[in-house]
Amino acid sequence: MRDTDGETLSEALPAAGGDGLAGRFDGAQHRFPVRVYWEDTDGSGIMYHASYLRFAERARTEMLRLMGTNQGMLLAREGLAFPVRRAEVDFLSPAQIDDHLEVVTRVLSVRNATVLLEQGIRRGEQMLARLVIRLACVNRGGRPVRIPAMIKAAFGRLETAPA
Repeated sequence: MRDTDGETLSEALPAAGGDGLAGRFDGAQHRFPVRVYWEDTDGSGIMYHASYLRFAERARTEMLRLMGTNQGMLLAREGLAFPVRRAEVDFLSPAQIDDHLEVVTRVLSVRNATVLLEQGIRRGEQMLARLVIRLACVNRGGRPVRIPAMIKAAFGRLETAPA
């Protein structure tokens, strides 16, 4: 895909997803594996609530990486970032130490300056937490700005209806 200046997204924003650590796309869903370590628990072996948010953040970052958008380069070159504007979390069942989890991310909608995502944290087929996350595209000053056309198009190709 080429931007208006002829540069491809991968040229403009180099990805580093080829290292096997970025998870994978399964159709329009991004799947990111993670294991629960002691540091992720509340000391009793149950995963601490903030760890769900950390795992979801890692999954979003790696999804963007696989889309060809390295967040560090996006910030350094364009002065843009995608902070969380709103987060809703339903905690359904607790994860425990040593659990192997998967964070599944889907793009629900893409607007001019925001992206709405649904993330599920699963242990096998069991849903442990469901998150609905709204990201805002902002400049270095924290002001909302339009999502660059190439990134918006990449998100748009993944857009699906809510489950």
